[in-house]
Amino acid sequence: MITSEKVWESLEEIREKRPLVLNLTNIVVTSITANALLALGASPAMTRSEHEVEELTSLGSALVLNMGTPCMNQVQAMRLGASRAVKLGVPVVLDPVGAGASKLRVDAPMEFLKKGWVSILRGNASEIMALGGSGDKPRGVDSLHGSALALEAARELSSRYECVVCVSGEKDLVVSGDKLLTVNNGHPMMTKVTGMGCCSTCLVAAFSAVEKDFLQAAAMGMAVMGLAGERAVLEAGGPGSLQTGFLDILYAMDKEMLQGMHIKEEV
Repeated sequence: MITSEKVWESLEEIREKRPLVLNLTNIVVTSITANALLALGASPAMTRSEHEVEELTSLGSALVLNMGTPCMNQVQAMRLGASRAVKLGVPVVLDPVGAGASKLRVDAPMEFLKKGWVSILRGNASEIMALGGSGDKPRGVDSLHGSALALEAARELSSRYECVVCVSGEKDLVVSGDKLLTVNNGHPMMTKVTGMGCCSTCLVAAFSAVEKDFLQAAAMGMAVMGLAGERAVLEAGGPGSLQTGFLDILYAMDKEMLQGMHIKEEV
């Protein structure tokens, strides 16, 4: 069972150690994801270059691969970074943004999974289902499906590729083999701010830098993400102020706030 006390201990460790989270991410979300990591207490680094990625990976405590605006040079950088990370024991968190919308957005994530490079796979239901073999086409980066519909695909991907699979949605599902955790935090307005899903991937990566049980790390990251969002909505006038409030709440997150998280182990 993941208690608020345990999440608080991990959050304090992030703030004390300031783990470097290296992001090979998309051009749309670079700013908000970097700011989210800083607000949480981690240290972000961003690159798209295959010429420096191995060096930076060697300095990092977690690696994020985000397929939001893919190009072949970036995919090659991801290959180099992920291969290096695995050799060093650095967790790799993959966000298959828009999987199913194009061949590249399926082929690259599947390559990384098949090579055993992925510690945690985090995506919305449509993305996880696309990697699981669904022929449905997504609508941009938005999910056309509720998270529950992706549970079977998540279990299959987790078992086959020996990684944790996190499906975000109204209720987040975190799967590792036959284990399932659900996270019931967040607010619908969060879907109106671009990059919120990518932020959750980064927070999951930050927790994976200090919590080596990646099932728990993923649930912790999703709970803190959702909790910050739902609290920020209380004072937000709309998506613009929600983004600012979200960062402020992440920065101010404390032990008392964490009592509002809802993580459940399903039988």
